[in-house]
Amino acid sequence: QVQLVESGGGLVRAGGSLRLSCAASGNIYSDNIINWYRQAPGEQRELVASISTSGTTSYGNTVKGRFTISRDSAKNTVSLQMSSLEPEDTAVYYCNLVQIEKLSGPSNYWGQGTQVTVSS
Repeated sequence: QVQLVESGGGLVRAGGSLRLSCAASGNIYSDNIINWYRQAPGEQRELVASISTSGTTSYGNTVKGRFTISRDSAKNTVSLQMSSLEPEDTAVYYCNLVQIEKLSGPSNYWGQGTQVTVSS
């Protein structure tokens, strides 16, 4: 099992910045991908950013150039630096870890989410 705990959400004005963190613990494999998703009320969950253990990153089109994902593998933490925030970024942000486990195969783990609210 893997546990994920997000932190850093809050209320910020448009144009401001926030930094989210995801702390992972438990049975973490050396090869995994950690994603940040977000979900606004009435909307589908959206992939925001991803980072592999090798450091390869990818971003959703709506956040490219504004958000930066990074990881500290020694501490099993992943951060999402969000800049130039817009009201449309308001959502619950979730940390997600995907790894292929010996017994159960592809496995998905989720954090409890952290609220980000951007006021106009």
